Amino acid sequence: MKRIEHIGIAVADLNAAERIFTDVLGDTPFKREHVESEGVHVSFFQTGESKVELLASASPDSPIGQHLAKRGEGLHHLAFFVDDIRAEIDRLQNLGYRIISGPKDGADNKEIAFLHPSDTNRVLLELCAERG
Repeated sequence: MKRIEHIGIAVADLNAAERIFTDVLGDTPFKREHVESEGVHVSFFQTGESKVELLASASPDSPIGQHLAKRGEGLHHLAFFVDDIRAEIDRLQNLGYRIISGPKDGADNKEIAFLHPSDTNRVLLELCAERG
Protein backbone atom coordinates (compact mmCIF):
# COMPACT_ATOMS: atom_id res chain seq x y z
CA MET A 1 0.00 0.00 0.00
CA LYS A 2 1.49 3.27 -1.11
CA ARG A 3 -0.87 5.89 0.33
CA ILE A 4 -4.49 6.77 0.92
CA GLU A 5 -5.72 7.32 -2.64
CA HIS A 6 -9.08 8.75 -1.67
CA ILE A 7 -11.90 8.79 0.84
CA GLY A 8 -15.29 7.97 -0.69
CA ILE A 9 -18.35 9.78 0.65
CA ALA A 10 -21.89 8.77 -0.34
CA VAL A 11 -24.11 11.80 -1.00
CA ALA A 12 -27.75 12.23 -1.95
CA ASP A 13 -27.24 15.44 -3.96
CA LEU A 14 -23.93 15.79 -5.81
CA ASN A 15 -24.34 19.51 -6.54
CA ALA A 16 -25.08 20.33 -2.89
CA ALA A 17 -22.18 18.19 -1.68
CA GLU A 18 -19.81 19.84 -4.18
CA ARG A 19 -20.80 23.25 -2.77
CA ILE A 20 -20.08 22.08 0.78
CA PHE A 21 -16.70 20.55 -0.07
CA THR A 22 -15.74 23.56 -2.21
CA ASP A 23 -16.37 25.73 0.85
CA VAL A 24 -14.55 23.42 3.26
CA LEU A 25 -11.55 22.60 1.05
CA GLY A 26 -11.29 26.06 -0.56
CA ASP A 27 -11.13 24.61 -4.07
CA THR A 28 -13.46 23.29 -6.74
CA PRO A 29 -13.61 19.67 -7.88
CA PHE A 30 -11.06 18.77 -10.54
CA LYS A 31 -13.14 16.07 -12.17
CA ARG A 32 -16.70 14.84 -12.48
CA GLU A 33 -17.61 11.61 -14.24
CA HIS A 34 -20.20 8.86 -14.54
CA VAL A 35 -19.22 5.24 -13.95
CA GLU A 36 -21.84 3.25 -15.82
CA SER A 37 -20.80 -0.14 -14.42
CA GLU A 38 -21.38 1.09 -10.86
CA GLY A 39 -24.40 3.29 -11.57
CA VAL A 40 -22.72 6.25 -9.91
CA HIS A 41 -21.86 9.89 -10.57
CA VAL A 42 -18.58 10.94 -8.92
CA SER A 43 -16.83 14.19 -8.22
CA PHE A 44 -13.20 14.44 -7.11
CA PHE A 45 -11.40 17.01 -4.98
CA GLN A 46 -7.60 16.97 -4.63
CA THR A 47 -6.33 17.29 -1.05
CA GLY A 48 -2.54 17.05 -1.07
CA GLU A 49 -1.54 13.54 -2.22
CA SER A 50 -5.03 12.20 -1.59
CA LYS A 51 -8.52 12.92 -2.88
CA VAL A 52 -12.08 13.15 -1.65
CA GLU A 53 -14.52 11.29 -3.90
CA LEU A 54 -18.19 12.22 -3.67
CA LEU A 55 -20.48 9.41 -4.88
CA ALA A 56 -24.10 10.00 -5.92
CA SER A 57 -26.40 7.27 -7.15
CA ALA A 58 -27.48 7.25 -10.78
CA SER A 59 -30.28 4.81 -9.88
CA PRO A 60 -31.85 3.53 -6.66
CA ASP A 61 -30.73 -0.06 -7.33
CA SER A 62 -27.03 0.83 -7.78
CA PRO A 63 -24.62 -0.05 -4.94
CA ILE A 64 -24.51 3.60 -3.82
CA GLY A 65 -28.30 3.89 -4.13
CA GLN A 66 -28.70 0.85 -1.89
CA HIS A 67 -26.10 2.21 0.54
CA LEU A 68 -27.91 5.56 0.77
CA ALA A 69 -31.28 3.86 1.32
CA LYS A 70 -29.88 1.65 4.09
CA ARG A 71 -27.30 3.88 5.80
CA GLY A 72 -27.80 7.41 4.49
CA GLU A 73 -25.11 9.87 3.55
CA GLY A 74 -21.59 9.69 4.93
CA LEU A 75 -18.35 7.78 4.74
CA HIS A 76 -18.61 4.98 2.18
CA HIS A 77 -15.06 3.67 1.76
CA LEU A 78 -11.36 4.24 2.23
CA ALA A 79 -9.19 3.62 -0.84
CA PHE A 80 -5.50 2.73 -0.90
CA PHE A 81 -3.23 3.13 -3.92
CA VAL A 82 -1.25 0.03 -4.92
CA ASP A 83 1.22 -0.57 -7.74
CA ASP A 84 -0.05 -4.04 -8.68
CA ILE A 85 -3.69 -4.68 -7.81
CA ARG A 86 -3.60 -8.38 -8.70
CA ALA A 87 -0.55 -9.00 -6.52
CA GLU A 88 -2.22 -7.17 -3.61
CA ILE A 89 -5.42 -9.16 -4.07
CA ASP A 90 -3.41 -12.41 -4.03
CA ARG A 91 -1.45 -11.30 -0.95
CA LEU A 92 -4.58 -10.33 0.96
CA GLN A 93 -6.54 -13.43 -0.06
CA ASN A 94 -3.62 -15.57 1.13
CA LEU A 95 -3.99 -13.83 4.49
CA GLY A 96 -7.70 -14.75 4.57
CA TYR A 97 -9.35 -11.52 3.38
CA ARG A 98 -12.31 -11.78 1.00
CA ILE A 99 -12.59 -9.72 -2.17
CA ILE A 100 -16.22 -8.77 -2.79
CA SER A 101 -15.72 -6.97 -6.08
CA GLY A 102 -12.99 -6.58 -8.67
CA PRO A 103 -10.57 -6.12 -10.09
CA LYS A 104 -12.60 -3.96 -12.45
CA ASP A 105 -12.55 -0.53 -14.05
CA GLY A 106 -13.41 2.34 -11.73
CA ALA A 107 -13.43 6.13 -11.82
CA ASP A 108 -10.41 8.38 -12.35
CA ASN A 109 -8.69 5.90 -14.70
CA LYS A 110 -8.27 3.35 -11.91
CA GLU A 111 -8.64 -0.39 -11.65
CA ILE A 112 -10.34 -1.20 -8.35
CA ALA A 113 -11.22 -4.01 -5.98
CA PHE A 114 -13.07 -4.01 -2.64
CA LEU A 115 -12.39 -6.04 0.49
CA HIS A 116 -15.29 -7.42 2.49
CA PRO A 117 -16.00 -5.00 5.37
CA SER A 118 -16.67 -7.89 7.77
CA ASP A 119 -12.96 -8.69 7.46
CA THR A 120 -11.76 -5.10 8.01
CA ASN A 121 -13.47 -3.81 11.17
CA ARG A 122 -16.64 -2.99 9.20
CA VAL A 123 -14.82 -0.47 6.99
CA LEU A 124 -15.18 -0.94 3.24
CA LEU A 125 -11.64 -0.84 1.85
CA GLU A 126 -10.83 -0.29 -1.81
CA LEU A 127 -7.60 -1.06 -3.63
CA CYS A 128 -6.79 1.28 -6.55
CA ALA A 129 -4.15 1.02 -9.25
CA GLU A 130 -3.60 3.01 -12.42
CA ARG A 131 -5.40 1.36 -15.32
CA GLY A 132 -3.19 -0.01 -18.07
